[in-house]
Amino acid sequence: MTMNPSMENNQVAVAVNDLEKKFGTFTAVNHINFEVKQGEIFGFLGPNGAGKSTTIRMLCGIYTPTSGSGTVGGFDIVKEQFKIKENIGYMSQKFSLYDDLTVEENIDFYSRIYNIPKNERKKRKDETIELAGIEDFRKSLTSTLSGGWKQRLALGCAIIHKPKIIFLDEPTSGVDPITRANFWDIINKMAAAGRTIFVTTHYMDEAENCNRLVMIYHGTMIAMGTPEEMKTKVMKSDILEIIMPHAENWLDKISQLSSIKETALFGINIHAVTDNAQKAIAELNGLFQSQSLSDYSVNKIKASLEDVFVSLIENYDAEHKEK
Repeated sequence: MTMNPSMENNQVAVAVNDLEKKFGTFTAVNHINFEVKQGEIFGFLGPNGAGKSTTIRMLCGIYTPTSGSGTVGGFDIVKEQFKIKENIGYMSQKFSLYDDLTVEENIDFYSRIYNIPKNERKKRKDETIELAGIEDFRKSLTSTLSGGWKQRLALGCAIIHKPKIIFLDEPTSGVDPITRANFWDIINKMAAAGRTIFVTTHYMDEAENCNRLVMIYHGTMIAMGTPEEMKTKVMKSDILEIIMPHAENWLDKISQLSSIKETALFGINIHAVTDNAQKAIAELNGLFQSQSLSDYSVNKIKASLEDVFVSLIENYDAEHKEK
């Protein structure tokens, strides 16, 4: 991912300091810290229930933090929540569209919600429809659109007031891979135009589109950096790809080897994490030969974001289990 020109000035669009959110005795977000630069695509990556949506709702002025502080577009997330809501775009997992209205009527409705001047509404509507690529559905009832087209319309409605900072909470959840790719084309265009995009996702391939990432688990930040930094600096261990017939039947045996830290299925193959690739390969060869297996291969490969995330989660669980 190349840097957008607007990122070069290093202006901060979003800043979070020691941010915490509790619901009763449950800690949903646990004292997190980060900054998002203007014009950056900033990814918030984690499994369901990790604290992604709670964080984004605090930044959008929907939830009040239990403790900590933060700013969005220079506005305080505790004291200036209304100003934040006026100046951002926010697309939630279940963005409210009206199925009994047409595409144009939904856009007109949100134009009024955001107090766009009457003499600008048509131009804004046309720009929004073009950006979202929904020209063919102007007069269609929203109820007749597929999930992917509804997502595009929802995005258009969320940004019709031309906000400089846009929050997208799981924007491609439940849509097909082609629709996801098209949606990310739109996100990249907005970032190239200088808008700041804060996006939550649990899709590892999507995270590759981000300039920087935070990985969050159980409300705790477990890593932050560019996708490349995640796969090189954050991931200290080696990854071995094991190709063999019926790989799923070998997971337990491989995981019991002394040099193997973690194993996981990746498609029909196995990825194994180790601190000593040479020793692990020798142990794997010994295991397979003792079982008279010859139809296999073991290769050291570059870690994927999924490898990194699985490894970090395993380490987190092991550390907290010991405590």
